Parts: sequence; C-alpha cells; structure tokens
Amino acid sequence: MINQYFKLIKKLRIQKKFSQEEISKKLNISRSSYISFEQGKTELNFSQVVKLSDIFGISLEEVESGFQADYEKYKEMILAYIRKASSKDGKILKTKLAKMLYLADFAWFYENLKSMSGMQYRRIKYGPVPDMYFKAMDELEEQGKITINHKDEMFLISENRGSQNQKLEKLSKEEVKLIEKIAKKWKDKKTNEIVDFTHNQLPYKLCSPDEIIPYELITQEDPTYVY
Repeated sequence: MINQYFKLIKKLRIQKKFSQEEISKKLNISRSSYISFEQGKTELNFSQVVKLSDIFGISLEEVESGFQADYEKYKEMILAYIRKASSKDGKILKTKLAKMLYLADFAWFYENLKSMSGMQYRRIKYGPVPDMYFKAMDELEEQGKITINHKDEMFLISENRGSQNQKLEKLSKEEVKLIEKIAKKWKDKKTNEIVDFTHNQLPYKLCSPDEIIPYELITQEDPTYVY
C-alpha cells in the first residue's frame, strides 16, 4: 500500500519554492522517478525518506505519517501540564508528563477525530511517545523555560519563573479544559499507574514495537478508558 506522505512532501516543496528537478537531484534520483513519487505511484526507500526530513526540516515520523505536526503547540501542551499536574514542589516526572501528553492527544482525537498537536506517537518499551518529545524538552530547557533535575534514575521537570507568565496562545479553552481534567485525574497517582494504564489501552497493545500508533485505534476503546 502506498503511503500518503507524498502529499505532504509536495505541499512543502511548493511552499519552499523547490522545483521537482532540485529535489530529485538532492535525492539522487531522476526527475521522472520523483514525479512518480509525488503522484503517489511509487515509494521512496528509507534513506531517501531520511533525506526528505532533513531537506524540509521535519521529523522522520512526520514524513512517515504524511502529517505535519504543530510542534510549537506541543511545547505549549508541555508547559500546560507542568502548571496543572506538578506536585507541590512544582515538579513532575518526565515519564509521567509524557504519558499525560499522549492521553491529551488521543482523548482529543476520540472526541474530535483529530489530535491536539498532530504528533505521531511511537510504541516504545516505556510507553507511547513521539520522537520529538525529547527534542522539545531539550529546546525548552535551552530556552530557559524549564529545568530538568536528575534524581537517581528519574528526571524531574519544573517550569522556570521567567516562563510562568507565557500565554499558551495555541491552545483553545476546550483543549485546556481537557488537559486540566487529565491532570486532575493523574496528578496524585504514581507514575507506574499511568504507565500501566497507557500500556493496557488498545492503541499500545495492538501495535508492534517501534511502530507509529494510529490515532484511529483509540476510537475502539471503552469510553471510560480513554484517559
């Protein structure tokens, strides 16, 4: 089955004003082969897909899914959870935060048939998480918005004072309400409880290791087990 990412690549190529000839040269293929790809008739190999992610400055998972996520909105979701779900000392475990972000995206899809951020979650050993999660955390730390403290093998995240007045303009009131509901439910629970919860949901259970988890799987979940 041909992946639909050719539509995203064509859109980005036009936006960035690259010709088909220029992209074909960067991929080291003929122009006719590239045109065939843009028409959805042929696939590219993995190394060519990796080159496309570099050319257009998007993640590999975005190329794989054919959907460009709202990366800045995803970082606002991170800040929203730090504000709503941290313990009394203003800190939240990195693993717990990752699970809450997943729940927000998939619960939003359950209700609206689209995810909150557009991030594509991968089934890894420690839970569903986007490849971009770790980059987002590093960038927020580099920008001075968060602090990441190491305690034994745990990573504790807190928001810096200078960032606390930042408005979360990309999140709608309804999206913030859902984040608040999820935060309220899981804030005082142990991390292993939310890990077990997400691992026992259908999206995680039905996918293979390292596979991108289709959002559509959450629509098969019991309503009481969405978040």
